[in-house]
Amino acid sequence: MAINLEFENKLWEMADKLRGNIQPSDYKDVVLGLIFLKYISDSFEEKYNELVAEGDGFEEDRDAYVEDNVFFVPPSARWDFIKKSAKQNTIGQIIDEAMIVIERENKSLKGVLPKNYARPELDKTKLGELIDLFSFNLGNKEAKAQDILGRVYEYFLGKFGSSEGEFYTPPTIVKLLVGMIEPYKGRVYDPCCGSGGMFVQSARFVEEHQGRKDDIYIYGQEYTSNTWRLCKMNLAIRGIDGNLGGRDADTFGNDLHKNLRADYILANPPFNVSDYTLIQDDSRWKYGIPPKNNANYAWIEHIISKLSPKGVAGFVLANGSMSTATKAEAEIRKNIIEAGLVDCIITMPPNLFYNVTIPVCLWFISKNRDNRKDKILFIDARKMGTMVTRKHRELSDEEIKQIYDTYHNWRDMNSVNSQLLAAEKADLYEVKKSKEKKISDYKDIQGFCKSASIEEARGHDYILTPGRYVGIEEAEDDGEPFDKKMIRLTEELSEMFAKSHKLEEEIKQRLGAIGYEI
Repeated sequence: MAINLEFENKLWEMADKLRGNIQPSDYKDVVLGLIFLKYISDSFEEKYNELVAEGDGFEEDRDAYVEDNVFFVPPSARWDFIKKSAKQNTIGQIIDEAMIVIERENKSLKGVLPKNYARPELDKTKLGELIDLFSFNLGNKEAKAQDILGRVYEYFLGKFGSSEGEFYTPPTIVKLLVGMIEPYKGRVYDPCCGSGGMFVQSARFVEEHQGRKDDIYIYGQEYTSNTWRLCKMNLAIRGIDGNLGGRDADTFGNDLHKNLRADYILANPPFNVSDYTLIQDDSRWKYGIPPKNNANYAWIEHIISKLSPKGVAGFVLANGSMSTATKAEAEIRKNIIEAGLVDCIITMPPNLFYNVTIPVCLWFISKNRDNRKDKILFIDARKMGTMVTRKHRELSDEEIKQIYDTYHNWRDMNSVNSQLLAAEKADLYEVKKSKEKKISDYKDIQGFCKSASIEEARGHDYILTPGRYVGIEEAEDDGEPFDKKMIRLTEELSEMFAKSHKLEEEIKQRLGAIGYEI
């Protein structure tokens, strides 16, 4: 499971040090820049100590860090130096110069890092105190396994509110999306990439499966300038090359990757956007013109338009997208279902997002569905997950694996069945026998998953809510006869009623004693 941000209170304590002439909504930009410096410095220091221990004298050799995808941090940008300078009235200038030096070391970060710590309105004494508070390690191996920058950014968005209209995609959802579509090799695209969590997890997936990060090619676009810069920072500290365009831009009004056809698309579009650039005669609207007042189906069609002939996409949408009855959206949904593009729909439990409780669903679209073009897999995962805080739920790795294994088994079963049919026509006995062993991997489970036909979807007016298809989970029979159970339950209910009346009388007496009759 993803780590819990146990240092949230410390983050707020840090940000609160900045009270004064800067607005609370600007805290995140100040803190994020410092976290970036601390992160790369901690990572550098860990590698530095390893090289010192080896005793070969390579601890100041840039190449020794680059080959291990670790930033080489010049002395003037290392956290030890910054912390020693924290009490100086020039600390703002020292941090700005550290950012400049780091950009010089990495050309992909040119113009990306914040360099406004020397501004007069930022109290330098408070800035120094803020630096002193950074005692926890952000760049060790455990911390590097998480999307720390993204999670911290989301924390501040939620704390102060944001007009930027975006939400950080929690690790639970990112892991599931990546586990479902398995981006081993090829072009990976996110049209609304946020802080880059999808890319980070995709690269990790490749490495965990004995591949190389160089096997995937990253393409992204982001509308908000601060978040675009954050994504550039996030990719850089992990040694991931990505084409995010020259700057932030609106995906609908200014597509920076017009000619791209991606093998894998992962996305968490902003939900239910009511004001977006809708170009009426755009070639992307192959299945119908989306409504002006909601961009959900514009995102769906944009994503479909970007898929290669064998491409697969997994993306997050609000639950309403599965059943909306507005004329334009219902027509688009019907058309993409009839085109055999909808592969799988998953409903997720609430409270997965870091700061909002909105329930979501996952859509999976594939252009490589010849063996299952008339089928859709529905999975109802609403009962999964555990509340790790009062407001936040996470799925365990085992639950995530259960979901994507179900999908993979269903997908592979249909592939095997297609090969069996071909083998039967050609009367290839050995091929049939080798494939038959794999057929039993997938089965419908009432209340959890169902392989439905497009004919069934037609019968439900093309509504894609999994609950309509998977049914209600069968209750376990406790062995108690119905008549006896009803007698027992009515007796228990009678006792509860009696207790209720007793409490009611007691409350009346106490109120009467102080002059309040009921």
